[in-house]
Amino acid sequence: MASLPQSRSTLSGRPNRDVPRQPAGPPFPAAMKLPPFFEEDRLAVDAALERLLPAETAQPSSIHTAMRYSVFAGGKRIRPILCLETSRIFASVALPTLHPACAIELIHTYSLIHDDLPALDNDDLRRGKPTCHKKFGEAIAILAGDALLTLAFETIGATPAAAERRAAILSEVAAAAGTINGMVGGQVADIEAEGKPVDEQMLEYIHRSKTAALISASITAGALCAGASSEDVARLRRFGGTIGWAFQVIDDILDVEESSAALGKTAGKDLAQQKATYPAVYGLERSHQIANRLATEAIAELAPYADRAARLREIAEFLVLRRT
Repeated sequence: MASLPQSRSTLSGRPNRDVPRQPAGPPFPAAMKLPPFFEEDRLAVDAALERLLPAETAQPSSIHTAMRYSVFAGGKRIRPILCLETSRIFASVALPTLHPACAIELIHTYSLIHDDLPALDNDDLRRGKPTCHKKFGEAIAILAGDALLTLAFETIGATPAAAERRAAILSEVAAAAGTINGMVGGQVADIEAEGKPVDEQMLEYIHRSKTAALISASITAGALCAGASSEDVARLRRFGGTIGWAFQVIDDILDVEESSAALGKTAGKDLAQQKATYPAVYGLERSHQIANRLATEAIAELAPYADRAARLREIAEFLVLRRT
């Protein structure tokens, strides 16, 4: 397992908007590959998504074809796998957790479909394929996103768990996808910050809301589904929020350092659109240090679970050490 060096860096310091296109090497170990168990989990998630999504032949077939196109476009399934592996800390059988895990992937996919639309990021490429609106037109793409969001909550409602656990998961996921410190609120702040100077607090708010909130909900949903205590849920919520923040910082970095072919989406768009990103504000070297520090802090939250959290720890390390 790769180890993360300790870092004493903080987020304070002078912003740097001169972003070099040729980066210096990162101050942490070489890129990780996905751990072997990840593929087993991914296949289980894909099989569950196959069962949960309407067939392409179901009427109206155009919307179901578009939904399936985007869901099965080649995502790594990081969020649902975080959900599954969190539940395994507390329960030997993770099968019930496939429902909230898949629901979160449906929400994530809806957000990508809408992010790519001309009114938002106006992107033609997602996971190396034409974006949903390029393939099916804007109207169907908008409705496909709407349908995936609706199906997500139907899926959580069908979770084979006690009613109070289902209700807690619904509340957690809905809040994470919403406007108050959630994904939609973060997306709005991200749009409104384009081309404007941002301070440390606003940059953190955008990253923690638009990305980290749903990652954190993936983890807490797994804990809730498995019957974790309120203390454990709170600890894992902290872990999820911090590792999700680090994940988005790395996404910012990769947008600068990697090619479109490597990313599977258009590289350099953050800089072109003058987005509020860590490399834009702090430069690449400092951004690497920040991501590394956040990951170290997040992983420290898993210490009480020792070997039970080994897989969750490996995924967390991958999220900050990945390249593409």
